[in-house]
Amino acid sequence: MRQHELRTQVVTEMHLRRWEMLCVPCLYFQWVVLHEEGEREAEVAAIEARFGTVTSGNGKPHRSGRLSEHVAFTWERHSEGSTISLFVDHGSAETFLNPKDNAEIAAAIDWVESLPGAVLRATRALIVGTEKEAEDIVPQIGFELHELVSCHIGQSARIWSDFRLKPDGFGAMVIASNGTEPADLTRLVQRLQELGNYRNRALLGLPVAQKVWPSLNEAEERLTDLARRIAEGADTDDQLMQEISELSVSLTKGVTETSFRMSATAAYGSLVEERLEELDNRRIEGFASLGYFTQRRFAPAVRFCQAVTDRQRELSERASQLASLLRARIETRIENQNARLLRSMDRNADMQLRLQRLVEGLSIVAASYYALGIIGYAISGLQPFFPTLDEELVMAALVVPVVLGIYAFVQMAKKRLLNRHEQ
Repeated sequence: MRQHELRTQVVTEMHLRRWEMLCVPCLYFQWVVLHEEGEREAEVAAIEARFGTVTSGNGKPHRSGRLSEHVAFTWERHSEGSTISLFVDHGSAETFLNPKDNAEIAAAIDWVESLPGAVLRATRALIVGTEKEAEDIVPQIGFELHELVSCHIGQSARIWSDFRLKPDGFGAMVIASNGTEPADLTRLVQRLQELGNYRNRALLGLPVAQKVWPSLNEAEERLTDLARRIAEGADTDDQLMQEISELSVSLTKGVTETSFRMSATAAYGSLVEERLEELDNRRIEGFASLGYFTQRRFAPAVRFCQAVTDRQRELSERASQLASLLRARIETRIENQNARLLRSMDRNADMQLRLQRLVEGLSIVAASYYALGIIGYAISGLQPFFPTLDEELVMAALVVPVVLGIYAFVQMAKKRLLNRHEQ
């Protein structure tokens, strides 16, 4: 036996993206970052320049370490961008409300924000032990009370957030562990973060879908107009085929430009549904639940993106059907023209054959006439030697044999020429 070359990679993959064990109380920050060309390599270089030896999951997809005595970090590379998290041991309400007042936390945040990339989501959260501790700090954060989301997740933990951006650019959340085991709490909070991260990534498809929708309306109107004009038959087939081809190219280009984003939205949407189910959120009277907040606007957005994908496919199929119908009509016309041309050629060939037979008959008559003339000259020359020879009688007797002989000669020559042509 030998080790499969991908064994280590696939086994290690199952252990990536795990957080360090969370303690209570603690504070964490997380950034979801997207990159342009060249920024990924710059981000990796900056992280490796800061940390000489760090825990590595598998190559470069994952890094973890400590920025300072009380601040740990993790970095994960995804198919789109990366995620950076900071974990502050024994975080307090004061450091959560004003993190930049703490020099150690401020330095860590400044270093993360110096990395290249565009921030798609930034979150800061405080984890406390009980709901009483959380309720003491929630009024100080500045949540929109009419939009406040609060519910139980997992077995007993509870969250508070309005999922709006605060003046410092972060979304804020408070979590009460309510005695949840550290390992369970860590997994629960990680799923909670992944829910928001996947939600934002999925919603990247919404602006693309909204931008494409008017062009699909225009394409549908053009298809309707083309179908009408094909049925009326007022325009030339060449003109109609050119317009259908241009429309098909335009639709194909639109699908090519949006297919990745729409497929990503569908995939992230499925992950959001899975994470929401795993969190097992339970409504609390007087507050919106996490499930309600997520599904109220997220589900329609994902369905709209799916509708755009379905409509693009439907319009492309309709354009292909119109092109097929038009090609069928063109091919039918060509076949009819070919049939008429063949009939005309048959008539011409039949006429040529008749003319050929006429010319052939006239040729036999002419050749017979000249042959009889030559024979007549010969008989006239022999008459002095045969005084009793009746020239007119001999000529009359030779007419039929001469004509038959020339006819037989012509047929034999024609047969020989045809056999030579076939060879």
